[in-house]
Amino acid sequence: MQKIGKIVVAAAAALSLAACGQQAKTETAAPAGPSVPPSSAAAQATQSKGRECTADDIKTTGKFGEKPAITIPDDCDPPKKLITKDLSEGTGGAAKAGQQLKMNYLLVTWSDKKVLDNSYDRGETFDLNLGAGEVIPGWDQGLAGIKQGGRRLLIIPPDLAYGQGGRGIQPNETLVFVTDAVSVPAA
Repeated sequence: MQKIGKIVVAAAAALSLAACGQQAKTETAAPAGPSVPPSSAAAQATQSKGRECTADDIKTTGKFGEKPAITIPDDCDPPKKLITKDLSEGTGGAAKAGQQLKMNYLLVTWSDKKVLDNSYDRGETFDLNLGAGEVIPGWDQGLAGIKQGGRRLLIIPPDLAYGQGGRGIQPNETLVFVTDAVSVPAA
């Protein structure tokens, strides 16, 4: 019985290695056309810059209430942990779990450095119940403590965003937001 188990394990290992070799051959083939984007995870892993970006590496323009611009540098890697930075502090009490917030935001994806979405152009705030799981974990964690009238930069790693992808986001994508706290209820 032990001998059969060893044979099964050896066969599984051989199949895994063969699959890896096939995958490597497939990934090195040229894409069929220009509309096939490279995997952001593969691009990030193979093009390491040797250091992780900080909030200070990300450039933003605009002030609270104005549609911002976000510039992601080419000389550093996306951070692996959630990074927040208040660009303007705001006033009043700090947002806590359970509060209904009204936010404006602009989203840039790290891999292609393009604006994917923003609420400024729609002229509508995005409403959420902080900490209730209505949004990605990077927002629930990253918006805690923001004050009304505050502008905050959020750099959200894939494990606190969309992980394997979804909603127009590539797998293993780092997301960069500028958020404006339009309304934070008094505590």
